[in-house]
Amino acid sequence: MSARETFGYFGPEGTFTQAALRQWHHQHNDAEAAEALLAESVPYATVPAALDAVREGEVDAVMVPIENSVEGGVSSTLDALNSEDSEGTLRLVGEVLVPITFVLAVRPGTREDAITGVGSHSHAWPQVRGWMTKNLPGATYVPTLSTAAAAQGLARGEIGQYQAAVCAPMAAQVFGLDTLATDIGDNVGAVTRFVLVKRARGRDGGSSTPEPTGHDKTTLVLYQHDDRPGGLLELLEQLATRGISMTRLESRPTGAAMGSYCFSIDVDGHVADERVGEALMGLQRVAAQVRFLGSYARADRRPVDVRPDASDEAYVAAQEWLDSLR
Repeated sequence: MSARETFGYFGPEGTFTQAALRQWHHQHNDAEAAEALLAESVPYATVPAALDAVREGEVDAVMVPIENSVEGGVSSTLDALNSEDSEGTLRLVGEVLVPITFVLAVRPGTREDAITGVGSHSHAWPQVRGWMTKNLPGATYVPTLSTAAAAQGLARGEIGQYQAAVCAPMAAQVFGLDTLATDIGDNVGAVTRFVLVKRARGRDGGSSTPEPTGHDKTTLVLYQHDDRPGGLLELLEQLATRGISMTRLESRPTGAAMGSYCFSIDVDGHVADERVGEALMGLQRVAAQVRFLGSYARADRRPVDVRPDASDEAYVAAQEWLDSLR
């Protein structure tokens, strides 16, 4: 990875997204270069703002959250990636998995009995609801743009509605807050998946899609022609008949009308794989629209299990057989 690339992330400083970007840099650079890249990275207040920065060329890539093991898909990211502005312009090029640990942070000197409101992000709050119900049953939840934004607002004294923040340990440290409680998440195994997003075409005009590794996934958004019995099944059959496993399926409103939904999915494999390419052609035929968001290496490096009749060799042999008949 070139040190000349510039990066952004869903901020402010101290978010789990910044931690994900740090992890990405350390996986692809030596420690000194990684920290230098992180120091130069630009925080953005919202996910759409971060994606706009990539689209408009302010930075080469941004890290944003896309899925949580407890709460599922991050709606703001899924919708922003699927917007008309993003169609064909952005690509997911990598992912990072970050274990999520929350703390209850306060301004120095704040006592627990003085807390009547707690600020945090909408995805974080459900993950600590049990702890809050038990330990601060009278506290009101105050939504913020991110967990780190809650800590930042609290530290600056800008927010009067809450006296504590649920945030990452790093955010409490960055903004000089005291920690009243640690590991307050209800699910100790919670993990959030983050994706690195670039423009579909690099500075040289070439594709940003990474080469296949054998442990890849592909992210798509599918639209139906109309809502009818078996409509979704018709789309998914294009994957099943080619031996492609689906690892995520979520419906999102299209905004066109009440009850109008599209489907955001992750599947095993890379667009360069014969079976995935065939499936995309099949989907293009039967779907109203197919949006390709990217093929990239899985963070857990789990190899894709491909049955023999779905291998590239099997597809090439079948094509050669058909060519011999024509």
